[in-house]
Amino acid sequence: MDKKNIHVVGAVIVSDGEILCAQRGPDKSLPHLWEFPGGKIEEGETHQETLKREIEEEMHCKVHVGERVDHTVHEYDFGIVHLTTYYCKLQQGTPTLTEHIEFRWLAPNELKSLEWAPADVPAIEKLSQATL
Repeated sequence: MDKKNIHVVGAVIVSDGEILCAQRGPDKSLPHLWEFPGGKIEEGETHQETLKREIEEEMHCKVHVGERVDHTVHEYDFGIVHLTTYYCKLQQGTPTLTEHIEFRWLAPNELKSLEWAPADVPAIEKLSQATL
């Protein structure tokens, strides 16, 4: 049977030289793994519109979406995830836990200390070398 293609975007939120990392809850797919906040692209939405909507819904804050970090395709048992990550800056508000169980702000060279969802790993490889 063909696996479902799932198109998602992730926000690499940067503040004071650190990147926001979000931990998935125990009842989600990929429980307790770390990811960049974001979500599924709805029909007719741009990547930027999706990120702004998802961050507002999930974290109760507004972001400015900047340039693309990476694009990854990863096959999971539940489908094929096409993840595009973008640099983002907080414009308004402070991230609030609603869908995730923990947030951490980490410097690029600390990112590999967490256990990331596989689709996020290529972006982590790039970001861990980044100068913000």
